[in-house]
Amino acid sequence: MTALDFEKTGGLIPAIAQDYRSGEVLMLAYMNQEAWEKTLETGKATYYSRSRNTLWVKGLTSGNVQRVKEIRVDCDRDTVLLKVEQVGDAACHTGYRSCFHLKVQDRDVIVVGEPLFDPEEVYKKG
Repeated sequence: MTALDFEKTGGLIPAIAQDYRSGEVLMLAYMNQEAWEKTLETGKATYYSRSRNTLWVKGLTSGNVQRVKEIRVDCDRDTVLLKVEQVGDAACHTGYRSCFHLKVQDRDVIVVGEPLFDPEEVYKKG
């Protein structure tokens, strides 16, 4: 198993998810050692939720899973690039394809694209 340097970054490393076909950057999340191992074991992108302090399998609630096709590790072994197949099209919990759907233009922030699902419906507490 590839040894990543979780120590240097306080136990969490950045993980960038990129569409393996188009190269589009979909999101940035974090992984701890357990999330890294689950990702390697299952082939599904698994992250560590800093707000909930728990593992988070991408798409478990929404159905918008990320199947890992390739993994790259940076030269310092403290950042991971996951090249993924984004199942269900939307990677962002706000319903957009990419979490990077906000564009700075003339010092304003504009929304690029349309949401693919309504987060209020998908993440209903029930």
